[in-house]
Amino acid sequence: MYLQVLTTTSSAEAAEDLASGIVDARLAACVQLVGPIRSVYRWQGAVQVEQEWQCLAKTTTDRLDELTAHIKAHHSYDVPEIIATPIVGGSPEYLSWLREETG
Repeated sequence: MYLQVLTTTSSAEAAEDLASGIVDARLAACVQLVGPIRSVYRWQGAVQVEQEWQCLAKTTTDRLDELTAHIKAHHSYDVPEIIATPIVGGSPEYLSWLREETG
């Protein structure tokens, strides 16, 4: 099974560093960086509004635990957003490439 794993970072540089580390470690075949975005969230009892960058990693279910650990170890946030969404379909060629690159 395939997954798209979402996290956010505080800067474009942090997003690029995290994405490069993930791909270099073969924990995802690809990480797309989207931003800047505006996030509105509650943290420690107060509403925050911050600029962030999204990182969308394409991986396989068997790499999720290692990818999660990597994000936690290399992220500047105390509680980084890590959300895994199943990829329920796609082009066979792309999915084959995804599996190959995370193997």
